[in-house]
Amino acid sequence: MITAYLFDIDGTLLDSAADIAAAVAAACRQDGREAPALSAITRYVGRPLAEMFADFYPSTSSEDLARLSAFYREYYHARDHGSTRVYPGVTAMLGALPGRKSTATTKHSATTAAVLERFGLRQYFDHIQGSENGRYKPDPTNLLAAAAALRAPVGECLMVGDTPADVEAGLRAGMQTCAVAWGYGDREAVQRAGPDYWIERPEELLRL
Repeated sequence: MITAYLFDIDGTLLDSAADIAAAVAAACRQDGREAPALSAITRYVGRPLAEMFADFYPSTSSEDLARLSAFYREYYHARDHGSTRVYPGVTAMLGALPGRKSTATTKHSATTAAVLERFGLRQYFDHIQGSENGRYKPDPTNLLAAAAALRAPVGECLMVGDTPADVEAGLRAGMQTCAVAWGYGDREAVQRAGPDYWIERPEELLRL
């Protein structure tokens, strides 16, 4: 039985890679660094900013990582999601999906609410759960907080996402998990994470 759904955002509901990559590249240039390739940036969508920049630039100080992250947020917000799109079928799926719904994302809650409002998706969510507490997937903390806010038993929750971290977080929380094929996660790595379900199109979620 599934009575509640937790959704990742970037790569699951929204195709936001172009805006994210542009903001990363702008932040790197602002800091006097060579920007990584688009393909490299896309692999990090959904992961914490400081972790991404630390991988791109090893031995970077925590102060420099914080500055890069601040530059990123400035440029990302300035773009106003101009190149972001809702994946085809997502809006209809959310409108038809029964049960209570929350987000489970590395974005802050306020940012998540704003971007969902921007794309007409906020109305479908009973709760917005971000990661401003610094706990990021695969840590299950925020998934458990979302389940508590929805008053849903964890065994009746389904975590829906596109990366191994989404699947692992759901499993560690004791939830059912569903991987989506259209996102940014490496397909083989996601499959190795062991999701309970795998869907190729959003409407397939309605049949689980």
